[in-house]
Amino acid sequence: MNQAKATMNVRHISKQTSVIDIHGEVTSAAESMLMEAYTQSTSRGSHNIILNFKDLDYMNSSGIGLLVTLLIRVQRQEQRLIACGLKEHYQQIFDLTRLNEAIAIYPEESDAIAALGG
Repeated sequence: MNQAKATMNVRHISKQTSVIDIHGEVTSAAESMLMEAYTQSTSRGSHNIILNFKDLDYMNSSGIGLLVTLLIRVQRQEQRLIACGLKEHYQQIFDLTRLNEAIAIYPEESDAIAALGG
């Protein structure tokens, strides 16, 4: 089994909003880590989840698949998933895969928070 080369830190910035800081590589090896971070982010009732990709080093097609899985879970719970800090290459991948139609993308975390009215 592949060793995860990622770390994820959850920050609760308000009662309704959590940020998941993603560091390293998002591949299939990061699945349990991402889902645990999601569980932590919603454990206090967060409705809005911001994925902060500022420190993302690498994401492959399996990583994109994980984001789709997370998106489905978020939508079933009637929550909102937002991304920020994507490098241009990954913004293009979001455009090509049309993830940008389901996950709003903001340049900076402060822009994402502002878009949520916070």
